[in-house]
Amino acid sequence: MPSAAAALRARASVFAALGDETRLGLLAKLVDGEPLSIARLTEGTRLTRQAVSKHLRVLEDAGIVASTKAGRESRFALDPRPIVGAQEYLGHVARQWDTALARLKALVEEP
Repeated sequence: MPSAAAALRARASVFAALGDETRLGLLAKLVDGEPLSIARLTEGTRLTRQAVSKHLRVLEDAGIVASTKAGRESRFALDPRPIVGAQEYLGHVARQWDTALARLKALVEEP
């Protein structure tokens, strides 16, 4: 089981990876589950293959995409588990805020 610090670092890397519009665009192409090559991911964009590769490395380092070799090329597929983990974390934070705001409301409305 990872330490709390390691879990926070992993979560932070997911949020950092998702914080870029180019990477979000790449994820949108991968959302249907079909592994795609860099050439396919570059289609319809103004990005170079080198730029796409750089963004894919960030996503792969965060665990959001995984690559497999298919002949001479790599294909990239979405792994939704880190995104689900981020969503669960945001839900936890939202519940904490709801609790804090309810306490504040009760304090303000006390007679």
